[in-house]
Amino acid sequence: MRIPVSWLVQQLELTEDHRDIGAAEIAEAFIRVGIEVESVDPLGPVTGPVVVGRVAQIEELTEFKKPIRYCTVEIGDSEDGEDGAPLTTQVVCGATNFVEGDLVVVALPGAVLPGDFVISERKTYGKVSRGMICAADELGLGDDHSGILVLPVDDETAPGDDAIELLGLTDSVIELAPTPDRGYCLSMRGLARELACALDLGFADPAAMDVPAAEARAIAVTLPGDETCTRFAVRRVTGVDPTAPTPWFIRRTLMLAGVRSISLAVDVTNFVMLELGQPMHAFDTARVRGGLTVRRAVAGEKLVTLDDVERVLDPDDVVISDDSGPISLAGVMGGASTEVRADSSDILLEAAIWDPATIARTVRRHKLPSEASRRYERVVDPALPPVALERAARLLRQYGEGSIQPGRTDEGTPQAPAPVTMAMNLPDRVAGINYARGVTAARLQQIGCRVEVGAAEDGTPEVTAYPPSWRGDLSQPADLVEEVLRLQGYETIPSVLPAAPPGRGLSPAQRRRRHVSRALAEQGHVEVLPFPFVAPTVWDALGLAADDVRRRTVPVRNPLESDRDQLATTLLPGLLDTLARNVSRGARDVSLFHIGQVVLPRADAAEVPEVPVTGRPTDEQFAQLSAALPAQPTHVAVVLAGNRQRAGWWGAGEQASWADAVQAAQVVAQVARVELTVSADVLAPWHPGRCARLSVGGFPVGHAGELHPNVVEALGLPKRTCAMELDLDLLPLRERKVVPVVSPYPPVLLDVALVVDDEVPAAELTETLRGGGGELLEELGLFDVFSGTQVGEGKRSLAYSLRFRAQDRTLTVEEATAARDAAVAAAAAKHGAALRG
Repeated sequence: MRIPVSWLVQQLELTEDHRDIGAAEIAEAFIRVGIEVESVDPLGPVTGPVVVGRVAQIEELTEFKKPIRYCTVEIGDSEDGEDGAPLTTQVVCGATNFVEGDLVVVALPGAVLPGDFVISERKTYGKVSRGMICAADELGLGDDHSGILVLPVDDETAPGDDAIELLGLTDSVIELAPTPDRGYCLSMRGLARELACALDLGFADPAAMDVPAAEARAIAVTLPGDETCTRFAVRRVTGVDPTAPTPWFIRRTLMLAGVRSISLAVDVTNFVMLELGQPMHAFDTARVRGGLTVRRAVAGEKLVTLDDVERVLDPDDVVISDDSGPISLAGVMGGASTEVRADSSDILLEAAIWDPATIARTVRRHKLPSEASRRYERVVDPALPPVALERAARLLRQYGEGSIQPGRTDEGTPQAPAPVTMAMNLPDRVAGINYARGVTAARLQQIGCRVEVGAAEDGTPEVTAYPPSWRGDLSQPADLVEEVLRLQGYETIPSVLPAAPPGRGLSPAQRRRRHVSRALAEQGHVEVLPFPFVAPTVWDALGLAADDVRRRTVPVRNPLESDRDQLATTLLPGLLDTLARNVSRGARDVSLFHIGQVVLPRADAAEVPEVPVTGRPTDEQFAQLSAALPAQPTHVAVVLAGNRQRAGWWGAGEQASWADAVQAAQVVAQVARVELTVSADVLAPWHPGRCARLSVGGFPVGHAGELHPNVVEALGLPKRTCAMELDLDLLPLRERKVVPVVSPYPPVLLDVALVVDDEVPAAELTETLRGGGGELLEELGLFDVFSGTQVGEGKRSLAYSLRFRAQDRTLTVEEATAARDAAVAAAAAKHGAALRG
């Protein structure tokens, strides 16, 4: 929120020590009480002769392509000019939003405007311009450059007056960002109160005004009777002059706050909102048909809002309607059918209290944030509606010559915040400070609480605070403690670092995770942190069957993205989404990995118990919580696309394939010190003929391979994209490191080529050879696969290198040959393998 320093200071009862308080000191005070200061922006600087001028004559220069005016402007009274005539100057100007007789701001030669813009006499468009008629942004009064700044004509402003003093160009604007729980700080009233607390000064509450009792109802109002709208107040002002200008102090406040000035009635509602924090809306009474009804919208209803956009309403939206239908999107934006127009003289002022959650949903649904909804989302003081109506009505009467009608509708009675009781010394115990006697009660009174001091049953002094209507966030002793501590100053709380207890280092699972991450990175894979939530549609894109267990997810009640509201049961959706995003940014060869938890709901999950926060949960409560929570195992996944071996001067690149995905799994297994068994399998989203099941000890722990072409197309991935995912928690933890055995005896190296049917998996043949080779077979590796007419149709040749070694003697060729033959015999018996001739 942007607010002028001068406006804030007006609400404080300044002492002698704070007469010359500046913007920097005010900003520091706000920071002390926990309100973030985003910027402190001094106006200007503007120096030199900048005066009020009256436009005496306008000459239209029509020979140019755009409107150009040559203006004679009075910049002094008759005593300053020759022969008693007013002192004048001539200015060339391109704006058209002013007429003869208007008061404007004129920067004369020698003036320096913001941006070091020096004003000088110059010839332009064939005329000599001796100064410049200024717009608001040229003076540093906001960003409005839609036209010249036209001042209201009154008895106190005359040509030649110092415009720097009149406009307050020596002021500063502070931009603040209060936390969402302090909605009352989105107003001058709330901020001034916080500033008074920070500086220990008195505070003049602008809402402390006498509101007369309503003599009758202004208009019939019907409320839904639930929490949607807890208070709705209406007041009518008739006979408002639609041509009456907005007074300068209101226009200046709106301008510095970044709010556009529209008309007196609308400007008054915006000013009261900035002053008190109560959003308001002004209806043209003549365009309201019958009484007002607050209700939920009917599905399909439409409303044209003030921004001239026709919006289709949702049944969750709350509207204000009359006999013609919806006329306002409650708490967000009014309707165009009843807006205050240039001829509106009968004004119906409305101020209400809306349900914050409902307003927040409506804003996000229609993508329609507003200053009003921003405040309603953070809770508005329920006592403000009649006060805000009275303040706005009096301003319309004073500056628009309106007549306040005696009737006022005020429906609904919100409940006051409940009293909160705490031990008197609780803030002292929390902060570790012995505060002076009476500090707790005094600080709570400063924020508006009514305080009663008493004693508990055991005689311990305690304080009961009755929070004011604008502090509905004070609901427990911890809230009162926070108020005392922040007003006393967080910087006064001693900071003592506790001694770090000796630790045991990382757990075995943590160490393994780090080793896996490092090993994958060393292989050229890049670690990423994908979005942890998924959309329900992703399962169809991955080709999962309707009864696939991975479709059973845990929904998120408050998702970051409305279309991704499920916790992932697999890491692949997030990784593949990240892969697609990288490819769309121009990357062609991508290899990514992620280690993270997935969420697997239990089929027989228990209900989550309510565990009190007053003490440590019992073992039984821990067990109940564990039984209610879904399983969250740690998975590791890798996705690859493009070339695994890049092209260069060394030769052509090598396309990443299913073998690279399997190799990534082997890297994980090697680091985890387990032996991974690879076998053929069929599982979505992998290609049926290029999918490998990864097993440890006969138990499946994951899958790897090339993704199905339909999945690649549905997700917009590069062709032949590969992926691997395995459950890291299913791998047994091996803490003892394997000591390598170094034999002093030489090995015997033999090769063998076996011809088998195409359907025989290479992994199964490898395992058979390893088992048949016995203890002498030290290492076995596949180095060639060949198929063709030489080996026969439906056949292929698999060539292996075998290394034999004995640990206690030098192995003879005959012994190694016998072991090789035993391995071949086992392959022949189980798979029908034959030696290739």
